[in-house]
Amino acid sequence: MYENELDPEIAALLSAAATDAADSSESDDTNFADFNFDNPSSPQNFSFDQDEPEDALSSPGDVDLSIRAFKPITEFFSTTPNKVFDDPAYYKTALSGENESAQRLHAVLTKYLTCQDPKDRTVFRQQMVTAYWEFLRSLAPKMGNLGIPMCKRMLMRFGVVLPSLFTTEQKETFASVFIDNNTGEPVYYLDEWFREIISGRLSLSATDEARPARKNSGNPAEENAHLMQLKSKNSGKLQSAESLLNAKESQRTMIEAELVSRVEQLCKHEQLLGLGKHKAPYTESQKRLFSEITDRLRTLSKIDKELNNHLNEFKEAKSISESLDSKMANTPANLEVNKSDIFTELDTVRQMAKMTVGRQGNHFPVFTREYYHCTPRGTGFRENVIDTMAWIESVDPGAFCRIHKNISNRIVPYVILLPTYGDTGFCWEPFDRYNRITSRGRIAIPMYPKDLKVALLTAVADLRWQVAKEKASYYWMEEGLTGQYYQWIVSQKLKGDVKDFFISDYVLWMTKESEGVQRLDKEVRGVFWRHMPFAQDIKEKLKTRSLVYQELYQRDINRAMSDGY
Repeated sequence: MYENELDPEIAALLSAAATDAADSSESDDTNFADFNFDNPSSPQNFSFDQDEPEDALSSPGDVDLSIRAFKPITEFFSTTPNKVFDDPAYYKTALSGENESAQRLHAVLTKYLTCQDPKDRTVFRQQMVTAYWEFLRSLAPKMGNLGIPMCKRMLMRFGVVLPSLFTTEQKETFASVFIDNNTGEPVYYLDEWFREIISGRLSLSATDEARPARKNSGNPAEENAHLMQLKSKNSGKLQSAESLLNAKESQRTMIEAELVSRVEQLCKHEQLLGLGKHKAPYTESQKRLFSEITDRLRTLSKIDKELNNHLNEFKEAKSISESLDSKMANTPANLEVNKSDIFTELDTVRQMAKMTVGRQGNHFPVFTREYYHCTPRGTGFRENVIDTMAWIESVDPGAFCRIHKNISNRIVPYVILLPTYGDTGFCWEPFDRYNRITSRGRIAIPMYPKDLKVALLTAVADLRWQVAKEKASYYWMEEGLTGQYYQWIVSQKLKGDVKDFFISDYVLWMTKESEGVQRLDKEVRGVFWRHMPFAQDIKEKLKTRSLVYQELYQRDINRAMSDGY
């Protein structure tokens, strides 16, 4: 709609912003001639009270391996809308205190929205990308401040620079989104992501460039970062040892219960009729219990040795963890943020944003009704994303699982929600380089895609591929999921990125094959059924749909009988 005609409200707002009229009324909220870009505490920049709770954006904390599923989302939108987008000084407050970057963003946005020539508009559209990300370089380091105005957070979270670019319905939708993370899941909006980075609860995202090693200068922030790194390394050992310890204890309890049951059977003797109080000797079935009891005693002895080793590992890791916690408790509560690290993370996030959009996609960074075509439930709000991830896990139970020493650990990745018009989610890193056992991976999701479910599926597919590839290591082209799929690609003589083919097939696997609609090659279907099996209830349903699925189901039974699957 903007190519040929401009919304009168926006035109009036921007023309006032672009004019240096000295005789403008002091009470006119749309006049930016007196806008103080340099002093964030200037009275005219803040015209309404912020009601942000002190404990907003709480971190979900460490990985809890005992959690087996997502909590159901009961409310997707709040019944008490936030009034931040109704504030007449939203634009002023959002851009205040950001120096030249805010002035440039304001100037380019004014030209873009008031321009009538399509060619010039395209030029200003490109300039908006650079101006916006430069503005975020000034804004990102302030996300750790609890007192930061809500409109600055909303700008970074949703890309909403000017609320006038909403339609009435869109404004109502965004105003009803829950501000805080009450789900306990590691799903973050962009402003929350930087707050976690600044607080030290999240490490910087991995990059190809090696960061220069810093000498120990006695800086508390650097010492704290080093302690966090050590804690991350030890966390994997601690959680792995505890997981193995729990598994062995459960195994011991089960064997002991079997042992007690057999001993009770062994101690039951029938009364001999006509021989007074004398009881019958062991029966043949009871005599067979001797060897079974002996076998279980040997098993218990073996379990005890393994349990003792895991217990020692757990004690050692727990001792190290307590020591590190003690040292971190003695560091200053308010550490000076290293801005170079924040800028590095922002550059990484910008790369993520580009990847969600793709080369030929719409890289415009600011929210506008011109490009937003999602439904409220189809937008990448936190609750919608968690609900979709729960659906993915219900179909593919192993989607967020990582196997270590034959124990499957459910580890939900960190999810960063990016306010982009992209359609593709992806995995930035499958796990932390210092803790490959129990650390969370990182996936990025565009908030304004054509299909949110597909955006999540592409990210989960990428995560699955990278985890399987890391597990197979040097043999990823020969073994496991990646090896078998790669061999099929070679046999078909297909050209292109193997992972891209895998992601496309995974989307079909989850959306079509799970419903009994056959879209994959027979060999690919067999590989996926073996390495990424559907939930049991879906398997039961599919085996009645077609002989193809019935044959795959029968193979599962045969494997279970032959080698324990």
